[in-house]
Amino acid sequence: MSARKRAALSQPSGLTSRVSEFNSRVTLFEPTDLPLAGTEDGSPRRSKRIKLEVKSEPIGDMEALNLVSYAVTPQGKRRVIKDGESENAVASRSKTSAKSPKKPKSVPQALEKPHPAPKNWRETYDTIKTMRSRFVAPVDTMGCDQAQWKESDPKNRRYATLVSLMLSSQTKDEVTDAAVSKLRAGLGGSLSVEAMIAADDSVISEAIAKVGFWRRKTGYLKQAAIVLRDQFDSDVPKTADELCSLPGVGPKMAFLCLQIAWDLNHGIGVDVHVHRITNLLGWHKPPTKTPEQTRLNLQSWLPKELHGDINHMLVGFGQVICLPVGPRCDVCDLSKKGLCPSAQKIVKASKSRKEIVFTKVEDTDESSPKVEVALEDDSEETTVNIPPSS
Repeated sequence: MSARKRAALSQPSGLTSRVSEFNSRVTLFEPTDLPLAGTEDGSPRRSKRIKLEVKSEPIGDMEALNLVSYAVTPQGKRRVIKDGESENAVASRSKTSAKSPKKPKSVPQALEKPHPAPKNWRETYDTIKTMRSRFVAPVDTMGCDQAQWKESDPKNRRYATLVSLMLSSQTKDEVTDAAVSKLRAGLGGSLSVEAMIAADDSVISEAIAKVGFWRRKTGYLKQAAIVLRDQFDSDVPKTADELCSLPGVGPKMAFLCLQIAWDLNHGIGVDVHVHRITNLLGWHKPPTKTPEQTRLNLQSWLPKELHGDINHMLVGFGQVICLPVGPRCDVCDLSKKGLCPSAQKIVKASKSRKEIVFTKVEDTDESSPKVEVALEDDSEETTVNIPPSS
């Protein structure tokens, strides 16, 4: 093959080339007005590729002759050509960079088809509520709603609630409460956005080292504080979508935070207790597989005035009576009334399970017995007060 023919084949059709006047190693390609052979009416074939005009111009100090090649897209935008990069690669990069950033997804609030209300749900709900009024669970004294009361500034109260919720994931209330107290001390006696940003990561990590996924949560706390400072005037947002835009915050935390920090009832906070117990009660047909499915089902039929109470009620119920391992169906009123399809008939008590011991409580009502219930994986017993049923 002749040299002229090889040069013609190596040169892109419809373009002419010339050496750059600034740098002899740079070749410039320019469109030509000459018709191409083999096309109708002498007009060039249409190409699906983006045609790029490759140029080279000096950037910065002219005397230094620091040259860079760039491509001009049909929209007039410039794209720098990297070493060894082909025309197609530049065109592909141009298309990718032109896409607008994705907006954060909004939290779904309703099902297309509402879930039917379960049979006898109201009697079941009221029975659990009555049982909960007769004992104190860990969530009652060490839940995430307690973190705010040690702060005087309203912003810090709301922020303390958010911090406590972020730490509570995959962590027992007792551990979360201790971590929040230690973190407050490590930040100088108060939980604030400014103190969190200024604190060293090692200080935060040391304070929360006993909570689940503490390394990841250390980063989440610092990143979320920066977002709150830059986008929300160092305050907790007032919508679930904005809260879920923070690192480490999901729908459950968002809805609980809105209820506690702003007294806004925008949805149900569904954690593992609510998800597990409502499925045991047969409230979901078919059974739900994720807390989000549980939330949407519940919100579709449970009266809105109960949305703010059901989490706290069922969490305490799950911590003391309806335990994930070894549930106390023998003392549960739902089992006695036949309201729980998952109730277990205990023939013989397990030797490893702590027995409930009723004793008199002298510092309260003498007619109210005290019951000691051992929680799962706890080395110490949790004492709760249960007055007798009327």
